[in-house]
Amino acid sequence: MHLFKRSIRVGLAAAALAAMAMPALANDPSGTWLRENGASRVKIAKCGNAFCGHIVWLKDTGGPAKVGQRVFYDMMPNGENAWKGSAFNPEDGKTYSGKMSLSGNRLTTAGCALGGLVCKSVNWAKAN
Repeated sequence: MHLFKRSIRVGLAAAALAAMAMPALANDPSGTWLRENGASRVKIAKCGNAFCGHIVWLKDTGGPAKVGQRVFYDMMPNGENAWKGSAFNPEDGKTYSGKMSLSGNRLTTAGCALGGLVCKSVNWAKAN
């Protein structure tokens, strides 16, 4: 019995050390987000091990963006409150390397070209 208790303590100590060595996990960006200019809403949700974002509402439905279109793909944790993946821009039909960062009820997304040297950011407010 003494050996069993010692094994449990050693296992718990190892688990605690492993948890301390792991990088901090980002908060969850899930939810519906309103673009700062009020032109669209995007729903961010888990898709497999990553996060994805789809357009769920558009102020102007006559433009190149379409409701249901996926605009953020494969957003994986990349530091605290940050994710990295791909961003699709309906305006030019191109996919860029993408970033997301979360600060309270504010989400900032960016699509980047030239290896991240040129990025265009958009701010979003939590809509739900």
